[in-house]
Amino acid sequence: MAAPLFGLGWGGGIIGLIVLILDVIAIVEIIGSGKPTGEKVLWVVIILLLPLIGLILYYLLGR
Repeated sequence: MAAPLFGLGWGGGIIGLIVLILDVIAIVEIIGSGKPTGEKVLWVVIILLLPLIGLILYYLLGR
């Protein structure tokens, strides 16, 4: 029987790793942007506190 995709099996770990990599890429992009410092800090905090939702919000609203 196969392990569930979002359970404790490999699928959840791979998805978590992908989200982590995308979060790091987004944070590096934010830090290197020309945005004001306060805006940079706000986006980084949002991404760190809400990794998947923050990432989606940044790419939809913050860019």
